[in-house]
Amino acid sequence: MIYRIDGMSCNHCKNSVEKAVRGVEGVEEVEVILGKKEAVVTGTPDDETIKKVVEELGFEFKGRK
Repeated sequence: MIYRIDGMSCNHCKNSVEKAVRGVEGVEEVEVILGKKEAVVTGTPDDETIKKVVEELGFEFKGRK
């Protein structure tokens, strides 16, 4: 799955999102691509849980691509 996330601008943002999303039940792997404002997630996570952890970090969750 590819999720669109706005507001990430640096490696600290990237690392924060990856760490938070990695902790979501069902996530097997996550890679944030800053230039595309995307998080590529493998596994079977709940979209609403992904949204919650992303927004708790202060970023804007734009849904699946």
